[in-house]
Amino acid sequence: MQKVVFGPIVSRRFGVSLGVDLSPSLKQCNFDCLYCELGKAKTMGEMQEVVPLQSVLTEIKEALDKNPKIDVLTITANGEPTLYPHFLPLAQELFELTRNRCKTLILSNGSRFGDLEVARGLRYFDIVKFSLDCVSPKCFKKLDRPFKGVEIERILEGIEAFAKSYEGELVCEVLVIEKINDCLEEMQKIASICQKIGVDRIDLGSLDRPSAYAINGVSVEKLYELREAFENQCVSIPVRQEVAIEKLHLDAQELLALLKRRPLSCVEAEQVLDPQSLGILENLLEKQAILIKSVASLDFYVIKS
Repeated sequence: MQKVVFGPIVSRRFGVSLGVDLSPSLKQCNFDCLYCELGKAKTMGEMQEVVPLQSVLTEIKEALDKNPKIDVLTITANGEPTLYPHFLPLAQELFELTRNRCKTLILSNGSRFGDLEVARGLRYFDIVKFSLDCVSPKCFKKLDRPFKGVEIERILEGIEAFAKSYEGELVCEVLVIEKINDCLEEMQKIASICQKIGVDRIDLGSLDRPSAYAINGVSVEKLYELREAFENQCVSIPVRQEVAIEKLHLDAQELLALLKRRPLSCVEAEQVLDPQSLGILENLLEKQAILIKSVASLDFYVIKS
């Protein structure tokens, strides 16, 4: 059996992270997403190979002792972590293990949030991040290729029900693929769901690694265009490397108008604003016309309410 703990790694979005892979030997997932970097695999409704709970906990305890200065412990899998049959007791143990040490984060496709035991486990996490690439059933089945019987309507119901009782930070990840979900209409549907359930942050990205199938991602410019669907929501566009984007020059009133329409991440501000605009932004911050708000470990410029 392979080790389940990996890292630490540095994430732009969550800081220094120690990872926990609940399916280290093979891909076990109820989706077979076109963009998955793990390769093609038959979907499943439950894990066929299970790492014993005590083995997982022992590795995590040892890793935490060796790496005391991490920001977040991230639960993931070569597949879907909420398929892990000991998910609830694992979440409960992690809550105690990480108390006053670091935050806990889970990366999920959101498909099992409607399961009451899974939802109970999710509530122990400081940050819950789920994927939502499509709202339209046809788009969902084409892009995420779910296990039989898994329907987007039930997934959305489960996410909404969970969000009502969750007190941590909820993050939605949207991965955009060319000619599948790259239209403004689909983004508006996703934005509406995120607004309805009270998502704290949306990470809007595209393909940046080799995938299981022959598909194409979209440009950063296209992501900025689609971001406009998420009005008044904290949207992050993660970029792994510096890209050549024409810098914007905005005066104070234009910056305030922009922030009134939607918060701007500090990382994105450095990518899209010219030096003069960044200076004006800092001046607005000093005058307390705007504030910096931390959302799931990522900072945003927001209008002072």
